[in-house]
Amino acid sequence: MISKIKDSRLGLCVSVLLYLCFISTDLNSEEIKILVYNTHGLPSAFAGDDPEERFPLIGEKTKAYQLSLLQEDFAHHELLLKNLSKESIAIRGNGNNKSLCPFCSGSGLTMISNFEREWQLEVNSEAFNSCSGWLGGLNDCFASKGFQLARIETPSEKYVFILNTHLDAGRSTSDRKVRADQLNQILAKVEKVIDGEALIIAGDLNLRWKDPQDSLLLEAFKEDLGLIDSFEGVKSDENRPALDYILYRNGTDTILEVLEVGEDSDFQYNNKPLSDHPALFIRLLISN
Repeated sequence: MISKIKDSRLGLCVSVLLYLCFISTDLNSEEIKILVYNTHGLPSAFAGDDPEERFPLIGEKTKAYQLSLLQEDFAHHELLLKNLSKESIAIRGNGNNKSLCPFCSGSGLTMISNFEREWQLEVNSEAFNSCSGWLGGLNDCFASKGFQLARIETPSEKYVFILNTHLDAGRSTSDRKVRADQLNQILAKVEKVIDGEALIIAGDLNLRWKDPQDSLLLEAFKEDLGLIDSFEGVKSDENRPALDYILYRNGTDTILEVLEVGEDSDFQYNNKPLSDHPALFIRLLISN
């Protein structure tokens, strides 16, 4: 009888220890869901569709994400804000000096935060030092492209850096050189500011992974920062995004586990896409 009681107590202790270990792991992990989306927010005369209808819908759909990383939010930002939650925080990237270029359209970068209060978010912006095209090509210099760098502290005091960017477009020699310069500027910033923390770099990189020159540039950038393409090996080559990316790496003390990555098919209106780019998303588990 005594032996049975001891065995029962031992089994109970093991069960309690296993339960406590599970609870401890669960409490020290947080999920985050991120949207990455080029909104096609050019002025109505250039967009070729109806931004006045699209942008309030885009804002509405960002409420499903803790953090949205938007590009080309140029001319219709106020419409984007109409359907956000009261608790949502929209943070725009730094724009141009309008006195020098009154018709320039800013960086087009916006972060929308729907984090609960226990999460801490700090965002800084930086404009690229170079661009390609004023009166020729794709006129990227009329925007002030660059990147936003966010530092996130989770409720359990883990840190993740997230960078939102939009590189120059175009296929000319000048465009390619500028994209390389812009990636080098991002690389220098990351190496200066981030010391071993987990990192996500996402946005419209205007790099075609099927293009040999673009692929070499992208692979070198990923290798320099130890980044993984979240879509590589998940989507078939035919279905992989062409220009938009979600790259990530683990930190010294923080692990990013990809739970889900894909395209959000809900970004539609009147049976048409809300932008000329896919709405990418990633769901991650952040743990030690």
